[in-house]
Amino acid sequence: MSRLAEAPARARQRTGRRITPYIFVGPAALLFLTFSLVPIIIAITLSFQDTQTLGDGDWVGLQNFQELGSDNLFRTALVNTLVFAVGTVPTSMAIGLALAVALNRPLPGRGVLRALFFVPMVAAGVVVGVIMSWIFNTDYGVANNALVVLGLGRVPWLTSPSMAMFTLIIVVVWTRIGFCMVIYLGALQSVPSEIIEAASIDGAGPWARFRRISFPMLAPTTSILLILNVVFSLQAFDIIYVLTGGGPGFSTTVLIQYVFRAAFQDAQMGYAAALGLVLVAILLLFTLLRQRASKRAESYL
Repeated sequence: MSRLAEAPARARQRTGRRITPYIFVGPAALLFLTFSLVPIIIAITLSFQDTQTLGDGDWVGLQNFQELGSDNLFRTALVNTLVFAVGTVPTSMAIGLALAVALNRPLPGRGVLRALFFVPMVAAGVVVGVIMSWIFNTDYGVANNALVVLGLGRVPWLTSPSMAMFTLIIVVVWTRIGFCMVIYLGALQSVPSEIIEAASIDGAGPWARFRRISFPMLAPTTSILLILNVVFSLQAFDIIYVLTGGGPGFSTTVLIQYVFRAAFQDAQMGYAAALGLVLVAILLLFTLLRQRASKRAESYL
């Protein structure tokens, strides 16, 4: 009789163990469905429509994607996106690595220096954009005032098509090197000190130890940082919008900027959705290529 009495209790326990994981996963799954999966489905649906709003539109099939081939502004935005990513990603990673190596040593005020380099990453993009618009203003900016004091001419940092993209790259690199530095610092501190000490005893200098030991062991961190920085560059919007608004002309209009313009300025929501899917496809393609390259490199080790 006791076993029969305990059977319902065991059944309730098994039911509870089956339900408990869903209770914990449920809120996260609901947020994912509401703010990720549903918007993706809506964007895919809109990309096949000719509509000015999120409401019902005329079904046009692949017309929005076909128009991309003849859209000169789309090609300009694509080239600008490539230039922006090439200018910001390797530069921020290289400077971040150099700072991490320098601040991984016992230096006076090392903690303060780490915090100072990381502060720009914490600041909001709009705030950074407003401050930098004052610094790089052609007429009264701090940068040009310093050049005048040195006897040099004023530079049209944000008003020249040939200088605006360069200025944006400088600003974004400044905001991102702190993030790269912190990630590389964590990776450098995980390198076994015994290996470094053994190499030192064998006569290896600082550069040899870094090139032969530390840097190869940073390969997984570099791979992750590369993907994250590319994603950050392809999604950079706030700083560009505040500093240049995509101008002068369209010299700093990147893909995410063009998506915003098509959706909320030109009222072409379907075309903007198609542009957004192209941007997502580029991100997915880069991620897959990077993962394949990483697996191929590991296979040779």
